[in-house]
Amino acid sequence: MKEFELISRLTRSLPTNKSVVVGAGDDCAVLDFGAPDRLVLFKTDAVVEGIHFAPDANPEQIGHKALARCLSDFAAMAGTPTAVLVTMALPEDADVQKIEKIYAGMSALARRFEVAIVGGETTTNPGRLLISVAAVGHAPRGKAVLRSGAEPGDALFVTGELGGSLMGKHLEFEPRLVEARWLAQHFSIHAMLDLSDGLAGDLRHILSASRVGAELMAPSIPISRAVREAARRRVSQSGEPQFVQAESHKTPLLAALSDGEDYELLFAVAARDSVPLLDAWKAEFPKLALTCIGRIIAGEGVHVRDKQGVRPLAAHGYEHFS
Repeated sequence: MKEFELISRLTRSLPTNKSVVVGAGDDCAVLDFGAPDRLVLFKTDAVVEGIHFAPDANPEQIGHKALARCLSDFAAMAGTPTAVLVTMALPEDADVQKIEKIYAGMSALARRFEVAIVGGETTTNPGRLLISVAAVGHAPRGKAVLRSGAEPGDALFVTGELGGSLMGKHLEFEPRLVEARWLAQHFSIHAMLDLSDGLAGDLRHILSASRVGAELMAPSIPISRAVREAARRRVSQSGEPQFVQAESHKTPLLAALSDGEDYELLFAVAARDSVPLLDAWKAEFPKLALTCIGRIIAGEGVHVRDKQGVRPLAAHGYEHFS
């Protein structure tokens, strides 16, 4: 059973109560505790040694990633994180200095975004390190951006560049909290998420929640410099423009669609807002690219348009247990 099949089975009949506005199925849970101006956002995430980071990875970067993944989910909903709890499951021979450096990496990122680390739990876990972060925060009432609001005709945008995250970005990415809140304050964003498992996979979450389809423009996908440089090295060595990752061969476009752990924002907005949004974005965030990569269509599934025409996209993103 694949990851999202398991999640669907586990969440189909979860208990709820009257505080739950949005439960399982979006980037954060949304809760209403009666505050007149805001809703509460609640999220947990985990990183596991050997899955999300190598055993010899820089410990400060491990800590950064463990917290940044959670903060990125708040960005996906245009929210503000305020406090986190950290659970660490450690091998019995864990290096205390390494653990302190992991906490230093988390603390440095938390201070930058004014997030408090208010406690947590430590336990043993034979064989490998696991870090789980639970975070609470808020969004203005009526302003939390969900996955479920995309409409046919909407333009699809993505921040930054995609693909090749294992070359370093996955340990040092920047949660797009500031950019997401700016978007929600200045434009009507219909749907949004952060790209953790790859564009080809994560886009389908928006489409499923919104009951629509999408058409991507292949030439517009912003392929990262890391992927392009790797492809050029392959060309010089073998004459074949391929990108190699984890013993699989990918074209640069396929890498950008499916590599995962980019943690960029993917969002849908009314087509009429596209040009004003791009102009305002360039003035506000001149160092971060924003690219229109396609549109929302009626129907279902993801299609790709290129020089050969339009065809269904077979690629998917990363999925545990697959």
